[in-house]
Amino acid sequence: MLVSLLTWLPPGLMMAPMVLLMTERGLTIAEVGAAMAVYSAVSIALELPTGGLADIAGRRVVLSVSAAFMAAGLSLMVVADSFVLFAAAAVLNGAARALSSGPAEAWYVDTLHAAEGPAADLKPGLSSGYAMQAVALCGGTLVGGIVPLVVPGGLAVPPGMGAVAAVVLLVVVLFALPEPPHPRGTLGEVLRAVPATVAAGLRMAAFDAVLRRLMPIAVIFGVALVAVELLTPVRLAALTGEAETGATAYAFVAAIGFAGSALGSALAPRIAALLGGSVRGAVAGIVVTALSLAALAATARLGGAAGLVTAGLAYAGMFTGLSINALLRTELTHLRVTSAERATMTSVTAMSLQAGAGLANLGLASLALALGTAAAWWLAAALVLASALLFVRLPAVRPAAPEEQPAA
Repeated sequence: MLVSLLTWLPPGLMMAPMVLLMTERGLTIAEVGAAMAVYSAVSIALELPTGGLADIAGRRVVLSVSAAFMAAGLSLMVVADSFVLFAAAAVLNGAARALSSGPAEAWYVDTLHAAEGPAADLKPGLSSGYAMQAVALCGGTLVGGIVPLVVPGGLAVPPGMGAVAAVVLLVVVLFALPEPPHPRGTLGEVLRAVPATVAAGLRMAAFDAVLRRLMPIAVIFGVALVAVELLTPVRLAALTGEAETGATAYAFVAAIGFAGSALGSALAPRIAALLGGSVRGAVAGIVVTALSLAALAATARLGGAAGLVTAGLAYAGMFTGLSINALLRTELTHLRVTSAERATMTSVTAMSLQAGAGLANLGLASLALALGTAAAWWLAAALVLASALLFVRLPAVRPAAPEEQPAA
């Protein structure tokens, strides 16, 4: 829980002030976009190799390197005053993001399996970890938006706070995260083994009877996230009348969404128990997400306070549903893999989400311009609801023994 909190607190702190910090230091909007593109390109390019590295070299090693990169990248942002320096910070932060994707979760599952066996219930711990991620993002977003107004140093304060959190994360990982025994070779042997591990993970995602159903859902959820993150700020700016007030409104709406995410993560184990299993619970999360997106689309013409309130409620509902599904889908994924490819498969899931987000970035903005914002939200709602069909007659999920590969 502590590692999850400290990993996601720095991104939360940076969410509100990041663009304004760069423009205040003299970057144009085009340069800001280019710096953010550098971050995305680095994180996407390194996602699978770093997941494979975590499976070969160990979780704690990769997490500690991630924390060090994050501290360095955020510290550089505090003093950066040119595009080159902000781009360099983006490289460090993008690498940190890729390195942190999967190892902590894989560490938890490995540790629980070592203590209680492969049939151990993963949901309680995953629920706590996911809830702490949402708490970090929610609290970090609010603090990052308020601190520059009241603390000397202005917009440079949130990245400084994030760097401190990253240093604390590094200390926690190094001294308070005992890792189960993990076979290691020389550095050369480790690096040579990464491509094979990545290839094995991709083959498993494509040919395993359960995983090939779950990965497209991650793609669709990437579309859903972009549908709201890309279009809601524009919608709120139109409601409030100014870009600045729209940004403030979006910070609060996003915080409400992260609170919904924490709620969904906490509720997921109970939902699964109430409905008779993780598969049914995951479908329930899909339905809640689709209905919330539909509500956002149906109220797109509302103005004033009513529009703001409905947007906040829809955000809360959508992120609650997303988190319920994501947590239970994660459990189903971990039950299909062994420790040897656990972090890699988490990275494959993250890549699937990013692929959906990339497609949505290309298509939804054009659709919104042509047919209106509501049309894009209706499409996203329909895609999310249709993804529930991938759970129909899902093959039985059972824990994979350490020596076996899941059967196709």
